[in-house]
Amino acid sequence: MSEHSSAGTSLRTALTAEKPLQMVGCVNAYSARLAGHCGFRAIYLSGGGVAASSLGLPDLGISTLDDVLTDVRRITDITDLPLLVDADVGFGSAFNIARTVKSMIKFGAAGIHIEDQVLAKRCGHRPNKLVVPTNEMVDRIKAAVDAKTDAGFIIMARTDALAMEGLESTLDRARAYVEAGADMLFPEAITDLSMYRRFAEATGVPLLANITEFGLTPLFTVRQLEQAGVGIALYPLSAFRAMSSAALSVYRALRAEGTQESVLNLMQTRNDLYHYLDYEAYESQLDRLYAQQKKSAIQNEGQLPSDISSR
Repeated sequence: MSEHSSAGTSLRTALTAEKPLQMVGCVNAYSARLAGHCGFRAIYLSGGGVAASSLGLPDLGISTLDDVLTDVRRITDITDLPLLVDADVGFGSAFNIARTVKSMIKFGAAGIHIEDQVLAKRCGHRPNKLVVPTNEMVDRIKAAVDAKTDAGFIIMARTDALAMEGLESTLDRARAYVEAGADMLFPEAITDLSMYRRFAEATGVPLLANITEFGLTPLFTVRQLEQAGVGIALYPLSAFRAMSSAALSVYRALRAEGTQESVLNLMQTRNDLYHYLDYEAYESQLDRLYAQQKKSAIQNEGQLPSDISSR
């Protein structure tokens, strides 16, 4: 894939078309279809989403690169929307990080973000996080940048240092990460709008704001984030949380009431499902295929094999 047609280039284009760019988390391919129908220009795959949705595990660095790539491939196979992927700490040392980058590009991702937590990472909005020294994170970024086989592919640096080291030290880290080659910055667990402005001014690269529910960051509006200099407004697991809550209500109702009648209002209808899957288009293709096969069978009916008719 050329630079001009790459997923990374598409994400960079989306950043110029919408400010800030609203990016929604998709835990599976069908979610990506829905996001596209709603007009979003870019989507996201959360590491915590892979762990919870695909593996049923907590976001504690348990997922492997192959676990994430499985979901990446399924999503990029079904949509042209550029996909930003959570790569945790890169899944290992410098060689592992290089493999991560090359694999993500091959599987159609637009970019990844790598964080400065220790290998046994935690959710960014949990206590007791630990970060590696700045120079170790700089090495991670350099390994990622050096491994790029597509110049358009995005390397985003995420820093979780704010909770442990404070704003000024984290700004120093951010500058070092950008100097090492990071295209964009993701400061995690920001608690005040003014902090985003400080990061934007300190680095001069597009900034991602993680507007995740029930965490440390207030649910800032798109307008507020725009004024603070934010380039991407991320909603990583909003839809997944809604799906999970609805599923739990359905399961409980079935067990308690013996019927789903009381929770039908929580469900997508069959017609809506088929609409978003473009089901009729697939059926039409199937009908054309079988019509052609039937026509061929009729034409060949009664004809003798050529070796017999020539005798």
